[in-house]
Amino acid sequence: MSSSRAAGRAKYVAGAVLAAVALMALYVYFVRTRNGQVIDQLAYDGADFSWRSVTLYAQRLLDALPAVSGVAGLVLTLVIAAVRRRWRALIIAFGAAGAAAATTQILKYVILDRPDFGVEGYAGNSFPSGHTTAAAASAMAVFLVSSPRARAAVAAWGTAFSVLAGVSTLANQWHRPSDVIAALLVVAFWGCLAGALLETGRPAPVRSGGVFATAWWVVAPFVLVTAVSFLVTFRSAANGSESANTVLAYIGGASAIITVGFVLALVATRTFSRLP
Repeated sequence: MSSSRAAGRAKYVAGAVLAAVALMALYVYFVRTRNGQVIDQLAYDGADFSWRSVTLYAQRLLDALPAVSGVAGLVLTLVIAAVRRRWRALIIAFGAAGAAAATTQILKYVILDRPDFGVEGYAGNSFPSGHTTAAAASAMAVFLVSSPRARAAVAAWGTAFSVLAGVSTLANQWHRPSDVIAALLVVAFWGCLAGALLETGRPAPVRSGGVFATAWWVVAPFVLVTAVSFLVTFRSAANGSESANTVLAYIGGASAIITVGFVLALVATRTFSRLP
């Protein structure tokens, strides 16, 4: 049993390492290189076209997000943990969610900086997004205390909520795409560490994969849109253009947020399926 537990914990630790590496790679390219900043800024500028359509709703969502996600996550996590008598999981889930929120604030305001390459736009560091972290951390807490049967559904709805929050920060021009994706990776990092603490070596009697864990085809169109828009925007950035293809860059940025969010959810559903 101890060897099984060690192997299970190694899987979660490996996931945390991958999330941390992806986070730093994202920061190095999109914050600390000029091309990366231009690509991010083009997506940010492209949100101008959404002002007449979704920004009003995005503003309302963002205004209510911290309170709604915090209260909803707290209540749901408490109810599920109480019904299932998972008090240890409750403590770990709250700890991971709080650590994710604190990590985002420390990274953004203390550790990371944004060099000035002369790219027009907000010069301060906004990496990672605090609003997205709040939404994703709340969803993660509920996911960690859920039963194996319910994890797939919790992952689906929680990711939809988190992605909506992240895309809203882009549509409302509060954050760049990389800020949002970074927040998702911060939550993924702490979620993996929480999984390592919850690992007991005893596999769950019911696998939680279901349809959601095998529905990679749902993500495929977003992957395609992200890839095409990134390549086109990358060429614009490499050619020194900072004004062309902003709408395409915006669509690609939103698609990238959706892609990363649901890929992480699919991986989490599969990875945590054996957690009792």
